[in-house]
Amino acid sequence: MTERGLDDISSYDYDIPPHLIAQNPSPQRDGSRLMRLFKSDGAREHRLFSELPAILSPGDLIVMNDTRVFKARVRGKKIPGGASAEIFFLSPAGASNEWHALARPGRKLPPGSSVLLDDGTVLEITGTSAGGTRRVKCPEGVSPWDIFERSGTIPLPPYIKHTDAPDARYQTVYSNAEHNRSVAAPTAGLHFTLELLAKLRERGIETAFLTLDVGIGTFRPVKTADIREHKMHSERCEMDETCADAVNAAKSEGRRTIAVGTTAVRTLESFADSSGLVTAGTRDTDIFIKPGYRFKVPDALITNFHLPKSTLLMLVAAFAGYQNTMNAYADAVISRYRFFSFGDAMLIE
Repeated sequence: MTERGLDDISSYDYDIPPHLIAQNPSPQRDGSRLMRLFKSDGAREHRLFSELPAILSPGDLIVMNDTRVFKARVRGKKIPGGASAEIFFLSPAGASNEWHALARPGRKLPPGSSVLLDDGTVLEITGTSAGGTRRVKCPEGVSPWDIFERSGTIPLPPYIKHTDAPDARYQTVYSNAEHNRSVAAPTAGLHFTLELLAKLRERGIETAFLTLDVGIGTFRPVKTADIREHKMHSERCEMDETCADAVNAAKSEGRRTIAVGTTAVRTLESFADSSGLVTAGTRDTDIFIKPGYRFKVPDALITNFHLPKSTLLMLVAAFAGYQNTMNAYADAVISRYRFFSFGDAMLIE
């Protein structure tokens, strides 16, 4: 840790050898490695994700994010000129058939230009939005969702340069088709199989689902030297009565709540009162969880290994303790764990 302390962005930096950045998932979802980290003393065990049912206890409640990644990335040709162009749709812009999007190459796709897709669809770039994004208009009478399904591809994180993985491996097995609104997967959930979920339930471990629509902000680095000056991105999240009742029952009965992924943590904490009870609803959340934060709901966390200087790593450091986290990451590098979205997992309890 630097002399400036835990508010200094450099405190969350670490060296990651490029060969440890997973380009493909494990051949079997639950075949990933699992580092078990104990918050109390920083002790660690090296396990397999498939061992999770034996590690957890009957009565535990696992809370998962059931969002689904949509085919947000489309490619075509710039009009005029014919140069290759890419539009990465992010979220509706409010106006009919207009969306916020990233345009590449951005300098060559200013407002007023258009992109021709292979099927003849023309997308118009009508303006700019906050953070350097564009406003993109789809043709009148054509559903943007039809364009995504017909011409889009699943967007992968920028650190995945080459992969043989089918699209299905960047979706959780429990993703909800009605929640097809994310531009990135809640990657801690990628390790679960239907068979593993069945084994967990057979052992008396409960499951519940909430939704946070993962936005592009999850990939954006913290650029301020003092992390307190970072403006956290906002994401839509929702919790239904079934999930809220399950969380509140576990809390009142003294059973553990285990969040799968940082998105589940942020959602739980966004709907919790000071006593740790949650209320069902839908909202936008820009909660920024960093060391010093007092958690109200989750007792344990399943998560992947995150990028240096990221808000995700800061959340993990807040949950596990800063030194425990950085020691575990150093151990993961030495032990050749696989990092980031297609990488291995960590159970913090």
